[in-house]
Amino acid sequence: MLDPSSSEEEGDEILEVKRKEVAAPKSVGGARLSPGRPSDGHAVGGLQPRARGSASGSSGGGGRPSSPSPSEGSDKEKEDLGKMQREEAERKKRLQLYVFVMRCIAYPFNAKQPTDMARRQQKINKQHLQTVKDRFQAFLNGETQIVADEAFINAVQSYYEIFLKSDRVSRMVQSGGCSASDSREVFKKHIEKRVRSLPEIDGLSKETVLSSWIAKFDTIYRGEEDPRKHQQRMTATAASELILSKDQLYEMFQQILGIKKFEHQLLYNACQLGMWSVFLQLDNPDEQAAQIRRELDGRLQMADQIARHGGRFPRFASREMEPMFIEELRSSVNLLMANLESMPVSKGGEFKLQKLKRGHNASIMDMGQEDENTLSKSDVVLSFTLEVVIVEVQGLRSLTPNRIVYCTMEVEGGHKLQTDQAEASKPIWGTQGDFTTTQPLPAVKVKLFTESTGVLALEDKELGKVVLHPTPNSPKQSELHKMTVSKGCPDNDLRIKLAIRMDKPQNMKHCGYLWAIGKILWKRWKKRYFVLVQVSQYTFAMCSYREKKAEPVELLQLDGYTVDYTDPQPGLDGGRTFFNAVKEGDTVIFASDDEQDRILWVQAMYRATGQSHKPVPPTQVQKLNSKGSTAPQLDAPISQFYADRAQKHGMDEFISANPCNFDHGLLFELVQRLTLDHRLNDSYSCLGWFSPGQVFVLDEYCARYGVRGCHRHLCYLSDLLERAENGAMIDPTLLHYSFAFCASHAHGNRPDGIGTVTEEEKEHFEEIKQRLRGLLENQITHFRYCFPFGRPEGALKATLSLFERVLMKDIVTPVPQEEVKAVIHECLEQAALVNYQRLSEYAKLEGKKREMYEHPVFCLASQVMDLTIQNVGRLVTPAKKLEDNIRLAELVIEVLQQNEEHHAEAFAWWSDLMVEHAETFLCLYSADMDATLEVQPPDSWDSFPVFQLLNDFMRMDYNLCNGKFHRHLQDLYAPLVVRYVDLMESSIAQSIHRGFQRESWEPFNNGSGTSEDLFWKLDALQTFIRDLHWPEEEFSKHLETRLKLMSSDMIESCVKRTRVAFEAKLQKSSRATDFRVPQSICTMFNVMVDARAQTAKLCAVDLGQERQYHSQIDDLIEETVKEMITLLVAKFVVILESVLAKLSRYDEGTLFSSFLSFTVKAASKYVDVPKPGMDVADGYVTFVRHSQDMLREKVNEEVYIERLFDQWYTSTMNLLGTWLTDRMDLQLHLHQLKILIRVVKKKYRDFRLQGVLDSTLNSKMYETVRNRLTLEEATASVREGGMQGITMRDSDEDGDN
Repeated sequence: MLDPSSSEEEGDEILEVKRKEVAAPKSVGGARLSPGRPSDGHAVGGLQPRARGSASGSSGGGGRPSSPSPSEGSDKEKEDLGKMQREEAERKKRLQLYVFVMRCIAYPFNAKQPTDMARRQQKINKQHLQTVKDRFQAFLNGETQIVADEAFINAVQSYYEIFLKSDRVSRMVQSGGCSASDSREVFKKHIEKRVRSLPEIDGLSKETVLSSWIAKFDTIYRGEEDPRKHQQRMTATAASELILSKDQLYEMFQQILGIKKFEHQLLYNACQLGMWSVFLQLDNPDEQAAQIRRELDGRLQMADQIARHGGRFPRFASREMEPMFIEELRSSVNLLMANLESMPVSKGGEFKLQKLKRGHNASIMDMGQEDENTLSKSDVVLSFTLEVVIVEVQGLRSLTPNRIVYCTMEVEGGHKLQTDQAEASKPIWGTQGDFTTTQPLPAVKVKLFTESTGVLALEDKELGKVVLHPTPNSPKQSELHKMTVSKGCPDNDLRIKLAIRMDKPQNMKHCGYLWAIGKILWKRWKKRYFVLVQVSQYTFAMCSYREKKAEPVELLQLDGYTVDYTDPQPGLDGGRTFFNAVKEGDTVIFASDDEQDRILWVQAMYRATGQSHKPVPPTQVQKLNSKGSTAPQLDAPISQFYADRAQKHGMDEFISANPCNFDHGLLFELVQRLTLDHRLNDSYSCLGWFSPGQVFVLDEYCARYGVRGCHRHLCYLSDLLERAENGAMIDPTLLHYSFAFCASHAHGNRPDGIGTVTEEEKEHFEEIKQRLRGLLENQITHFRYCFPFGRPEGALKATLSLFERVLMKDIVTPVPQEEVKAVIHECLEQAALVNYQRLSEYAKLEGKKREMYEHPVFCLASQVMDLTIQNVGRLVTPAKKLEDNIRLAELVIEVLQQNEEHHAEAFAWWSDLMVEHAETFLCLYSADMDATLEVQPPDSWDSFPVFQLLNDFMRMDYNLCNGKFHRHLQDLYAPLVVRYVDLMESSIAQSIHRGFQRESWEPFNNGSGTSEDLFWKLDALQTFIRDLHWPEEEFSKHLETRLKLMSSDMIESCVKRTRVAFEAKLQKSSRATDFRVPQSICTMFNVMVDARAQTAKLCAVDLGQERQYHSQIDDLIEETVKEMITLLVAKFVVILESVLAKLSRYDEGTLFSSFLSFTVKAASKYVDVPKPGMDVADGYVTFVRHSQDMLREKVNEEVYIERLFDQWYTSTMNLLGTWLTDRMDLQLHLHQLKILIRVVKKKYRDFRLQGVLDSTLNSKMYETVRNRLTLEEATASVREGGMQGITMRDSDEDGDN
């Protein structure tokens, strides 16, 4: 029980002032209302049930009379007075409604708090969203201690930009449908593709990476908050979300209905034992069960009244439903009776009544079941527990102090217990004995014994005994009782102090001694012991018992009896206060010796009978009728104080109001609407779902007060639709549940068997159906904004399912798929327009902001923001339009990707419609794209990124590839591509011509500057065309073939021009041994090498004809290289010929030879003459070595070098052989011999070092030359002077001779 606080007194004073200002409407009796339909009369308690959507006024009474005032002031006073009266009427209505809700909470028997509801997540509000944004921004700025790699930072950056900063998320937060779980799931889905695309790492699975990233996300999301506190808070909130205590439910509905705390306390504490206790007593299960029985009895009476007297029926869809309506009322009451009957009463008694009808409503059919439902004595079973505590014995003087005494105790018919032994000088024990019995008036025997001292004594001596008959009403404290002394005991004043506590079983509602007389039972006026026993929830019996008997002597089954106070009956002696129980054909008069005992008996029997009449004690009636007595009763109990306060504040009219006189459909509509408002404003993302405690109270209210299920769900749907239309996030599954129930009811196919349908329900259902269809069409049209990023999970799919259900004409026949498809197609077409309009507005706003920050005026003063945006908006160049269009294309692709990622699954059944939606969306974009491309200057290629961006996206999409927009894109860009290739071909050809004219043949990368520029351009052109990924295969192959052929032609031109330049370069060079291979010659070779390499990449295609053309280019390059090698070798041969021409002057028999020989001989006599002709040999050897080194170092192709060296060696060796063969008949001059030996030996050694094969080195010509020179050497060695160390021996070794 709640005690009133000190603040209540202040509240009482305030309320009293208000009551003085506005008089409370008088309570007038009203006609009973049929369920689901308001009555024309006013309700008990001053409440008038209101029509739908209108506030009810008070039924009577008026405010204080207003003083005369001018006309302009009187209207305002009347308006204020009317407003105050409406507020007072609304307050009374809510108080009355709260009383009904309190009863549902106090004693539920139809519903319980569900434990299987989905747990709701904490809601994210605007402040929390901003906090989360700041935390992620701090992480991206590096202001946290969280260690992360670049991939995770990029993922968080993308999540921050796409999700957290999205205006759709802000709207979702505003709608109350965003939770922390949604943020986490979106991030998880966002990173899964990123992680899957990462390369595999040995020892690190991608699942591990995902888990690590999610953990880091949670750390960023939580910030510096202690995770333990967060977990504790989540656990506490989850527990409160699952189940609530009664006190918590009371507090919740105080907030929902706007009930003040002191008003609740007044209602709760109002006369727990006073005048109105029979109406409330929330903590008394018996009174609550009795109240339910009275309510059900009233509803049955109402049904019978309507059936007998043709009461006002609701307007049904057909007249045949009126009898069904009566049966529904009765069956619903019978169901409630069965539910109440199933509530446990006690362990004893298994008697159950099925569909028991109360006596006032018994029909002929019910009378046939009377014998079947009659109680027998064996049905009444009581079980008592007794505690007997023996404290001490007084007056024991005859025994010596050291004698041993003890006590025994027993309940007659049961076992016997014994205390411990004590000395006669101190007979104190404090021993407790526990017994069980089925006797309402048991006999408890306690005996005192002393041990016998005689040798032959077989039993101990009994000193005294006492027999007591306790009842549950007996005193519980210890008392002295005089004992009956045994014979031979001199202690006549022997007393024993003991306590007997007898419990009260749950099924025993009251007991005590009464005088009684009746016509059928208890025919003699006599005082008897009565027990009021509850056998079941609907069965009570008044039983009279005798001492030591378990079964009642007589019993009165209270079904159909009415109990009330009565005046003393003349001729009946015994008893002071009277009351009676009356039934048709029987009257039982009872009398008690105490007024308070009579009140308790009447209250207990009133609860048991379930009667509608409320008996009022005569003393309280006199008090109510007395006037002018305001003095407080100081000796009144605290419950009377609460009753007086409740009556003072007008709470009595709410407590005593008969629930059957109210239209609970309208009251429930109010409490459900207020409960929904309270739920949507709490800290959970409920999406319209009630909490378990709220569901429990609303279910109990509907069942207890007969609210029609269809009315409940129609009101619920109306409230949910109103919130959804105002921007709140409502779960479509919840709408589906309620709509399916209403649809099955409206079409007469309810699972609970209720078949009556009112016109009001059908009209309201059709109205709800139209509103719901409009809402669903709007949500499907705005699916990106109503369900951003696919959240709440599964909501869009449930919306489509509900929409299909709404389109059904009845509950059985499914709607044709073509019709559903047509409506959804129309919605998605509109959705494309809505999405593109909003996207365009966002892109324009984003572009203006970007321009504004880049504008120089903004840098000077931020106050010119609006002017800057306007000025920049007027000056839009084609380049700026193209830039904006590219950004718009990126946003378009992002929208389509998000649709595929987050919404495609919901539209899986209508995937073709989503494809059409995407095409429509792209067609809207194509208008802007075409307009942008039209204003671009001719031969401008800056628009190709638009094609690449869109084509790369669509070619990867199976549904959009080669679709309507894709084909339009190809048709738009195909002429541009062809024009671009034509111009590039012309440009490259011109660059080749100009380049080779100015070519210096300086080495540049792998070739010359012109060749590198050519190959780069060809490769860049082919890469560009390849990166276009042209979707049409035929045109793509055409472009590829053309580029390959063009590359072949360009490379052929490059090769030919290089060949011409090579030959010209050689012709201009020296023919003597001072010739050095220039770097330009090597560069030309490298151009050929690079051309061959580029040919394989630029000219290769997988077609037979092109392969043949490609081989022709290779053959051309190969032939050109051969020619270049041949020209270079010929150059080397010419140089050797010049050396040999010098040696020819020493031929035998020539005048020049003789002159030179004489001169050398004459000079050698006087000075050291150097070897003649060695400078020629050294010059040639130096030329060979320099040329070899240059070619080896500068030419990039080893094969060409080897081929060149082979031909060089072979050609020069053949030239030497031919020269010697021409002089076969002549003996070589000594100087000729020395030079040739030097040249041959060096040539052999140098070419062997350069890698020329032995088969080439040791050719036949070399052997011929070697043999000739060896022979000549042998001949010359016997001459004067000899060879001076020059010899052909060991020419294959690395000697320096």
